[in-house]
Amino acid sequence: MRYETIRNEVDCGVATLTFDLPDALNAFNPQMMREVDDALRAADLDDAVRVVIVTGAGRAFCAGADLGRDDAFKLEPGARIEPWQMRKPVVAAVNGHAIGVGLTFAMQCDVRFVAEDAKLSFAFVRRGVIPELGSHAIVPRVAGFAHAADLLLTGRQFLGRDAPGLGIANRALPAAQVLDAARDWAGEVLHAAPVAVAISKRLLWNGLDRSVAATLEHERPLFAWTSTQPDAAEGVAAFVARRPPDWTGSASTDLPPEAGGAAPGHEAAPGHEAAPA
Repeated sequence: MRYETIRNEVDCGVATLTFDLPDALNAFNPQMMREVDDALRAADLDDAVRVVIVTGAGRAFCAGADLGRDDAFKLEPGARIEPWQMRKPVVAAVNGHAIGVGLTFAMQCDVRFVAEDAKLSFAFVRRGVIPELGSHAIVPRVAGFAHAADLLLTGRQFLGRDAPGLGIANRALPAAQVLDAARDWAGEVLHAAPVAVAISKRLLWNGLDRSVAATLEHERPLFAWTSTQPDAAEGVAAFVARRPPDWTGSASTDLPPEAGGAAPGHEAAPGHEAAPA
């Protein structure tokens, strides 16, 4: 697909997806939705991509749906792959304002770094609609029910510097440092085994609506399985030899079915049905 609303660049194992309509504050529209879906699918299937960073061009991350369009709230038919479904970690580098879908999309990412002066809002109820992208499951589980009720039911605006205290972001930084912080975090992921990371991510997201006992039931056989794989032997050998590991496991082809071995968004994948949607 030829992209017109986003940029997608891959460098040293990190794919950086940039919302690229700066004059419109990167307002989301159906074309951008299709292009983001295409870029995420490509990253999920590409073993050369280990981490995905999502950010915005200009002074906004994403100012929400393009309300100047008749189809501003139209949902595109067909299955889409979303950040929480991916087998690669996804980090949101919220470089500026994130309103509506700009914030709910970021909440589907695994980690969020946000600009201190960014204006943030789950503004949906102030536009006569409800929050989407699984917000009613994700936000209370990540930020806590009280914070979720405060932010989702009022649609009030808050600043990036307040986001970590509300459980919405991992860190708040000056805007110029947000993308570098995301890249530094991505660099840490590059030291880890791709298959182990993919399985751990799946267990984390599935665990949002499972008990500890249910998570243990799924975790134990997956731990046993990973311990018999070549990457486990390589990880130990590399640690003992004090050298970088040479991982051979593929997150796109080597996951067991119970860890979501099929490509999410391409076909029904075992293990995905229990996660929040």
